[in-house]
Amino acid sequence: MDQTEQYKAVMSEIIAKQSIILGPDMSVMRAKKVAGVTVSEKGEVLEIEGDPAEALKQLIDTYVELSGQIVKNALGSIFIKYPEITQSH
Repeated sequence: MDQTEQYKAVMSEIIAKQSIILGPDMSVMRAKKVAGVTVSEKGEVLEIEGDPAEALKQLIDTYVELSGQIVKNALGSIFIKYPEITQSH
C-alpha cells in the first residue's frame, strides 16, 4: 500500500469512527468540508489532492472542533495500525 493509499485508509477509518460518535451524516458532512479531500456519501476517502499529511491534520482538526479530547483519544488506536504516518497532535 503506497503512502497516499495509507492516508486514504486512515482517513476513511477516522470518518467511520466519528460516524459512531457523531452519527454518519455529521461525520461525512464535516469530512467533505476538508479542502482537497473527496469523500463518498458512505464516508470513504476517494481522493486526496495536495499534501495528504495536511489533509489528515485538517480532517482531525474539524472533528476536534466538535468533540475536543474525545476525538484525540478515539484516534489513538487507529494510528497504532499506521506507524509510518506521524500524528502531529
